[in-house]
Amino acid sequence: MITVHDLAIRVGARLLMSDVSFQVTDGDRIGLVGRNGAGKTTLTKVLSGTLAPTEGSVEVSGELGYLPQDSQTGDPDELVLARILSARGLDDVLNRLRRAEEEMGDMSLSEAKREKAMNRYPTLEAELDSRGGYAAEAEAKRMAANLGLPNRLLEQTLGTLSGGQRRRVELARILFSQATTMILDEPTNHLDADSVVWLREYLLTYRGGLIVISHDVQLVEQVVNKVFYLDANRAEIDIYNMGWKQYQRQREDDEKRRRRERQNAQKKATQLTAQADKMRAKATKAVAAQNMLRRAERLLEGTEEDRQSDRVASLRFPKPAACGKTPLMAEDLSKSYGSLEIFTGVDLAIDRGSKVVILGLNGAGKTTLLRILAGVDAPDTGGLLPGHGLRVGYYAQEHETIDGDRTVLENMMSASLELPEVEARKILGSFLFSGDDVHKPAGVLSGGEKTRLALATLVVSSANVLLLDEPTNNLDPASRQEILGALAAFEGAVVLVSHDPGAVEALSPERVLMMPDAVEDLWNASYQELVELA
Repeated sequence: MITVHDLAIRVGARLLMSDVSFQVTDGDRIGLVGRNGAGKTTLTKVLSGTLAPTEGSVEVSGELGYLPQDSQTGDPDELVLARILSARGLDDVLNRLRRAEEEMGDMSLSEAKREKAMNRYPTLEAELDSRGGYAAEAEAKRMAANLGLPNRLLEQTLGTLSGGQRRRVELARILFSQATTMILDEPTNHLDADSVVWLREYLLTYRGGLIVISHDVQLVEQVVNKVFYLDANRAEIDIYNMGWKQYQRQREDDEKRRRRERQNAQKKATQLTAQADKMRAKATKAVAAQNMLRRAERLLEGTEEDRQSDRVASLRFPKPAACGKTPLMAEDLSKSYGSLEIFTGVDLAIDRGSKVVILGLNGAGKTTLLRILAGVDAPDTGGLLPGHGLRVGYYAQEHETIDGDRTVLENMMSASLELPEVEARKILGSFLFSGDDVHKPAGVLSGGEKTRLALATLVVSSANVLLLDEPTNNLDPASRQEILGALAAFEGAVVLVSHDPGAVEALSPERVLMMPDAVEDLWNASYQELVELA
């Protein structure tokens, strides 16, 4: 359970929320909503103990499972299965049990050591049984498979996985932990369609307390039974004890009521003010006139202001830099991690203004290929052939292109060295970074804010080839529409990796590259059905 008393959170000079109190108990499945940058991710960090509040207190009883947006925790040399099992301490017990088995059968050891291992074995079995036994290991494997982590990946080390796979490991670990309360920040990122459906059904049966931030409308509609709306304009949280659809209707009704009450009050106040103006000219009625004016002021004070509309980042890619007919080519690319082959023999030609979608199941090497095309990673074989005037803009799904130690403004200035600071601030303002926000370290930004900053750096890059890896992740619906509009209007070449059918549809691709076999084909409607699955 989570109990919050008189919470206030401030980031720099900006007050995100104040005087906030609430409880999360068993059976509460809370959807935390609000525009990008309102403070949703910051609030979850405070609730999880990752960040200290400015004022007030947070009390957590029981075990808390927290999935942040950027989760790259765990030893890179640790096996995937061991990482998941460690949520219940099973990894250590199983390792000690298997070591005892080896020692029991190792005839090179002394009889005393083998006997010691035999004596230790029943104790370890009892400890394993108390934590769920081998059935728990099977449960962990089933859970991992449902989240797109097949058995072959479970025996790999964390360091060999992609960012999306690492995040799915952490989600599996939290679900397996049997935590009494969970906080999940965008849990459907990097999941294919089947895994998203499984996660929705799992969360529906979860009996503990849940706080979820998600732009997956179906997940919110099906799972959430309470809504916490973080109002960035008023620095408050509005609590709705109802499901998502009822909440949307209630908010619409509240907005209509506020508008109606405000209009009625303004009408009456205008009449009173006009009457007072007529009466003030007569000395005998001056006091009555003052009373009327005070009454008009009270009428307006007693009504709630209309909620300000949430601002939306304005995204338009400029005209791309001039380039040759084929600005980027790749020949015979291959990549392996240790003994695991990701892909081999990839040939690709990106013509000026062409639109290409890369599809493939999770782990097929889509992100790895984009990183090689961007020059971030080197291929094992083959290479890139840059054409005349090539200028690449790379959007990384894990925001690796952003330097967390540098400020928002410094990141922006480094994206285009000739960009004047005044112009950089102007563009950042259109992406909702204004005032002191530009001086915040990029490392403290939420996932949605990092997405906006990464997109802003692309805007000033004048790139003629955009490499986009899940660019609509972490965006609210209005901001997502902005990027879809920008994609549709961009005149340069785009290579897109996305689970978002709307993003692919907006791009209107001409070609598709199926990974890991590197099969290229002309785009047709049948591929659209594969987007969510890929």
